[in-house]
Amino acid sequence: MTQYFVYGRDAAGSGELKGRLTPEHWAFMDRYAEALIARGPTLTDDGEATTGSLHIVDLPDVQAARSFAYDETYYQAGVFESVQLTRIRNHTPGTMWDFANAVDSYHRYLVLTTDAPQAITSPHVILAGDLLALDADEHLGRALLVEAPTAEAAADLAQAALADVHPWTFGGRR
Repeated sequence: MTQYFVYGRDAAGSGELKGRLTPEHWAFMDRYAEALIARGPTLTDDGEATTGSLHIVDLPDVQAARSFAYDETYYQAGVFESVQLTRIRNHTPGTMWDFANAVDSYHRYLVLTTDAPQAITSPHVILAGDLLALDADEHLGRALLVEAPTAEAAADLAQAALADVHPWTFGGRR
């Protein structure tokens, strides 16, 4: 089995459609419940609306990963402007549901970088891994799910020259 990183970024104006399709999206995801490592929506800075949908899933091969990403309800309906599908070499044991260091006043973030592989050690890292091409060992960057007081502090946890930070929250059901 291989872990895959799937991040669909919402198309402008797709919020209402996404809201209507959420039960169907969850039903699709329920078929993968045992394979999900992390999931949840990215959010606007104020947390009032979604901007995307993140999943890290353990699947047998690239074909299964493509099916997961492109047969999914939101993708099929045109909710996403784009979908990033890569392999992820996860350096964190367990799943997001195993994270035990939550701080009530902190927020959660998805942090994406294009930096080289690097070990990240912090009790506030929920998950960290290297993003790799689907069919080669080409390193594309890193993805981190972190908890921090601010987006700037989340970027600092990544220890990267440039970090693309998105408010994020645990999603779905387990």
